[in-house]
Amino acid sequence: MTVRRPIDPQFDLFVPFVSDLPLRDQRETMERPFFSLAKRKRLKPIEYVSPNGEVFVKVHPNSEFGMATIWDADILIWAASTVNNLRKQGKNELPRTLHFQPYDLLKTIGRPTGGRQYQLLREALGRLQATSIVTNIRAQKGKKHRQFSWIESWTDHVDDDTQQSKGMSLTLSEWFYEGILMDGGLLSIDSVYFTITGGRERWLYRVARKHAGGAGEAGFAISLPTLFEKSGAEGTYRRFKFEIQTIARNNNLPGFDLSLELMASKGPSLRMCRRTADRPERGSARSRAALRAQAQSQQPRSMPLFSPPPSQLTDETLARVRRDFPGWDVYALKMEFDSWLAESANRQPADYQAAFYGFMRQHDGKNRYA
Repeated sequence: MTVRRPIDPQFDLFVPFVSDLPLRDQRETMERPFFSLAKRKRLKPIEYVSPNGEVFVKVHPNSEFGMATIWDADILIWAASTVNNLRKQGKNELPRTLHFQPYDLLKTIGRPTGGRQYQLLREALGRLQATSIVTNIRAQKGKKHRQFSWIESWTDHVDDDTQQSKGMSLTLSEWFYEGILMDGGLLSIDSVYFTITGGRERWLYRVARKHAGGAGEAGFAISLPTLFEKSGAEGTYRRFKFEIQTIARNNNLPGFDLSLELMASKGPSLRMCRRTADRPERGSARSRAALRAQAQSQQPRSMPLFSPPPSQLTDETLARVRRDFPGWDVYALKMEFDSWLAESANRQPADYQAAFYGFMRQHDGKNRYA
């Protein structure tokens, strides 16, 4: 006699898989520093205040789990897209708790579905639940701020016999859920976003989609110091600037063209322009030059940021620097030095090796005891 297992009523609530789910991102999380941009465990908090002092964001990592990353945010994109899709279907009650199959979620966000990925999914859910955010964005009248985690809780329903997952559940925070339902709270994104591998590139895509998505042909320009503050990135501004310059020169961000400019009043800036049908995704060097010329003609007060050819350190210079200034990451400081040189053609030294040695001597003198 076969014993029939009772049907778990939980399965009746599971969100059906939609292979071509229209993707939506929560607008307010796209331009502020809410996530770590590195895959390594981050324990340093993010503390951001807008230039006018009106908006602040503080993100506190958990000592065990670390801070939620820009890749963990893919789960929130899936959740926002799922709730929005239910709304478009005319559902009267939109749930804050979503029941789903891990396989379906992983497929939607472009991840492999092997056993290792299920464990990584659990770790991501743990970071989303453990990371604490404090902000005055959408704080109710009379209150200074709101504190929340991205998800209130999550559950993995495991079969007692096989120890395999029968499905998972997550409950969105009230703050994030409200952002999904508010008018204009979501922006559409392309599924190609999930193929972007770099943390800075992922974050830049979201910033570009937020600001340049509907800004017309001229696009949107933002100064690099402001962009640095909005990123919440660890490390120095010089290193950040060097990395943004590299990303802009490669100009491979899906859907958007990036170009560097020197604005008379703001210094180096990044311009983001949405690509149109007559602007190829990844054109030839000639087509990219034409696009840059067009952007410059539309911005007569700006000029392209100078970019000198890269210089290599000789073995002799490396040996001298490591002997006289031990303990520093020479190549990281070289990136900062090259970034500073790239700001102006007038900064190009007659002797690169001697100039870098002088830069290291000055850096060591200022920071040796820091």
